[in-house]
Amino acid sequence: MFAKAFRVKSNTAIKGSDRRKLRADVAAVFPTLGTDQVSELVPGKEELNIVKLYAHRGDAVTVYVSGGNPILFELEKNLYPTVYTLWSFPDLLPTFTTWPLVLEKLVGGADLMLPGLVVPPAGLPRVQKGDLCAVALVGNRAPVAVGVAAMSTAEMLTSGLKGRGFSVLHTYQDHLWRSGDKSSPPSIAPLALDAPDLSEGKGCVKADTSLEGDMRQLTLEEEEEAQQRCEKSPSEAMEDPGPGGLHVDPTDSKTLQEQMDELLQRCFLHALKSCVRKADLPLLTSTLLGSHMFSCCPEGRHLDIKKSSYRKLSKFLQHMQQEQIIQVQELSKGVESIVAVDWKHPRITSFVIPEPSLTSQTIQEGSRGQPYHPPDIKPLYCVPASMTLLFQESGHKKGSVLEGSEVRTVVINYAKKNDLVDADNKNLVNLDPILCDCILEKDEQHTVRKLPWDSLLSRCLERLQPAYQVTFPGQEPTVKKGRVCPIEITLAQRASNKKVTVVRNLEAYGLDPCLVAATLQQRCQASTTVTAAPGLKDSLQVQIQGNQIHHLGRLLLEEYRLPRKHIQGLEKAPKPGKKK
Repeated sequence: MFAKAFRVKSNTAIKGSDRRKLRADVAAVFPTLGTDQVSELVPGKEELNIVKLYAHRGDAVTVYVSGGNPILFELEKNLYPTVYTLWSFPDLLPTFTTWPLVLEKLVGGADLMLPGLVVPPAGLPRVQKGDLCAVALVGNRAPVAVGVAAMSTAEMLTSGLKGRGFSVLHTYQDHLWRSGDKSSPPSIAPLALDAPDLSEGKGCVKADTSLEGDMRQLTLEEEEEAQQRCEKSPSEAMEDPGPGGLHVDPTDSKTLQEQMDELLQRCFLHALKSCVRKADLPLLTSTLLGSHMFSCCPEGRHLDIKKSSYRKLSKFLQHMQQEQIIQVQELSKGVESIVAVDWKHPRITSFVIPEPSLTSQTIQEGSRGQPYHPPDIKPLYCVPASMTLLFQESGHKKGSVLEGSEVRTVVINYAKKNDLVDADNKNLVNLDPILCDCILEKDEQHTVRKLPWDSLLSRCLERLQPAYQVTFPGQEPTVKKGRVCPIEITLAQRASNKKVTVVRNLEAYGLDPCLVAATLQQRCQASTTVTAAPGLKDSLQVQIQGNQIHHLGRLLLEEYRLPRKHIQGLEKAPKPGKKK
C-alpha cells in the first residue's frame, strides 16, 4: 500500500476527545495490551498528530504520528500498527517468519507467498482468514511487515504451503516507514521454541522459484543461496542473513532506554561543541533541543527524550548541571535558559564530533537518496512586441528569451551599427525613432534626445518582460515567464487569538511542503498543518503554531542554503526575550 509515495491531505494535532477514542479503539483491537502499554502507545499529554493522506492507488488512510513516527494507521475503519509500534511490542500480533531475500519483494509491493515461509519447530502460529499478522525475518523477531492472512493456518498446511498467504499492507523501508525517523529494526532474539533448526536444514521451507501473484520469480542463484543458508549453523545464519537482512548482534546487551540515554548525551555534547557559542547565551532550553540537538542526531536515529530514563528535557539538563557542564536558570516564569557553559569540561573537550554524512541532511520526498540542493535561478528577459524592431537586427523576434548580458550586447551593437554614439561625448547615445518608441515615455519623446549608456540599458531592461531560468541539480534547465515568486513567510492571527506561521511557494524551490512541515514539527515542537494555498493552483502551504520564523529561517538559510533574496518575511522573527 505504501510502496510508492503518498499525498498528504492534512496534518493536525489530535483533540482530547479523539485521543480518548483512539485509546479505547487500541484497547479493543489489541486486547493483549495492558492499560500501561496502551498509555505508552497513545500518550495522554504528549504531542500526537492525525495525518490524513491518499495512498498512490487512491485509498484514504488516516495515520497517527507520535514523536515524529507513525504508530498506527486506519484503513476502512480498521486499525493497524506500524513496524515502529511492533518494534516496541513485538508480541502484539501473530508473527510469521520468512527469508531476508523475500523482504525486497515485499517492500516493492508484493504479497507474501506461502513458499517463502520458514516453519519453526513449534509450527506456524494459529490464525484465521482475515486475521492481522506480522512478518519477521530469520534470526530476528522484530517485525518487518504487517499484513492480513489470506487463509487460515489449517488451509495453509492443507495447501502444502502453496499460494498467497498474506496481503501485505505496510513494510519496513516503504514510504510510511520513511515518513518517520527511518530507524532500523532492533535486534530481538527469536524465542527458543520458534527458532528454526538451521544446522541441517530442519524446519526450513526452501524458497520456491515460483513465488506466485505479484512476487517476481526468484532466480536460481537466489534459490541456491537460500538453500545454502538452510544448511548453515544458527550462528552462521545470523551473521549472514542475506540481501536486505538484519544483522543480529548477540553482544549488545543494552536496553532501548540505555541506548536512548547515550544518544541524548551524545547530541547534547555535540550541540555544545559545534553549535552553541558564548554569544548565544542565555539560550532557551527549548531552542537548544529544537534547533541544535535534533540537528546533531546521527543519520538513521531518532532522538526521543520520552524513551530515555530522564523522560523530560528539564530533568536531563538538571543532571548535566549537577555534572557542572552547564548552568540553568529560570529567567522568566516557567521558562528555563542555559546561562553558562563550561567548554573546558572534560566531557566536552574529549567529545569527538563525527564526520558529517551527506545523506544526514534533510532529504526531500521522492529523492531521499540525495541531499537537498537549492536550484540555480537566473533572471532572464523576454522580448515583447513593442520592442521587436530594436532586437530584430540581432536575429531575435517577439518572445525571444535573453540574459542581461545579451540584452546589453544587442543595445550596444544597435547603437554602434546605426552611428548613434554621440561624437562629442562617448558616454551619450543619440536616440533614433526606434529607440524613442522602445524606451521613452510618451511625454518624453519630443524632449529627450540623448541618454547616458547606463540609463539607456536600465530603461531597456525595464521595458522587457521578466522571465527566469530554474536549474535543479541533475536536471535540464527550465525557463518560465514572469518573476520568480519568493518563499513567502507570514504571521496570521487565528480566532483563538493564537499566532501561526504560514509558509508558501516551497514547491517552486523543489521543497516538499509535507516534509518541511514534519521537520519543523520536530524542531519547533509545535503542531503543523499542510493545506491548499488560497488563490494558488496546485500549491500547498505549511502552517506552524506560534511564531516560528527563527526556526524556519535557520532551516531555509543554513540547512537548505537558499539565498536570502528568495525568502520574504524573515524580518518578522520574534525578538530575543519576546514571547512568541
